[in-house]
Order: sequence, then C-alpha cells, then structure tokens
Amino acid sequence: MAGTLNKVMLIGHTGDDVKMHYFDENACIGRFPLATNEDYVNKSTGERVSNTEWHNVVVRNKAAEICEKYLKKGDKVYIEGRIKTRKWQDDKGMDRYSTEVHCTEFTFLTPKDQSGVAAPANNQTAQPQNTSQPASQNTSSSLQNDEEEDDLPF
Repeated sequence: MAGTLNKVMLIGHTGDDVKMHYFDENACIGRFPLATNEDYVNKSTGERVSNTEWHNVVVRNKAAEICEKYLKKGDKVYIEGRIKTRKWQDDKGMDRYSTEVHCTEFTFLTPKDQSGVAAPANNQTAQPQNTSQPASQNTSSSLQNDEEEDDLPF
C-alpha cells in the first residue's frame, strides 16, 4: 500500500466540560477528556470485566466554541479525527509526550432534554469541522418500523 491513514472514530462520554484556550486573532482551541468503555467476560473466571480508556480530545476555533456551549460533563458524543502526539518538557526539563485526538468532525448524541443545555437550533458547519444536532431516538424507531412492514425477501 502506497499511502497511510491516520483516522480515529470514537463514541464516548465527556469526562469534564470543555476547557478553552484563546490566542491572537480570535483563534482558540478546546480540550476535554473522552471516556470509552469495553465490557467483556473473562473466560477463565467467568467474571465480568469493564475497562475505561481515556482520550484527550482537541477541537479548534468555531467548532471549539460550539463544543464549549453545548457539551457538558457526561454527555455522549461521536468524535472523528486524527491522532497527534506532542512532545513537551516538564518543570524538571524532562521530555514528556501527550497523545491527543485532533477532532475534525463531531456529533452530539445526548438528547437535548437529557443534557444540561438546549441543543443548537440547526446543523452548523465550521471548516473543516462539521457538527450536527443530537441523534433523535424517534428516527431509529421509525426506521425499524419501516423495515418490519416491508415484506420484500431481500
């Protein structure tokens, strides 16, 4: 294969509110932790095991402001982006590394009536980030009803 690919897709719950950092010329970034969970049964003991993985998410400019406004701790969100590792030095001069997910698209998945704030009135796009309203539970149930009523064999 000639090319490479750096793409991440996550669905998880925010571990905190979005923390904003503002720079010159109205540029800004937002950062927040995202938790994804893995549940399985240990075959040797039969015990149910749950593991949580934490991801550092970074979102930029207008998309960051939208996330700050509408994402609250515990909200479920779909994140799409790329992995980026930063190198920095701590107070003692030691090299440290941080792995982050630089978000290019996101979708709020927590219904607006379950979140602490109202959802955006319409879909909003920030280049290159795309955002959309939370997914509606009614949409998925209506799709299931359409499939059940359809008597086609394929």
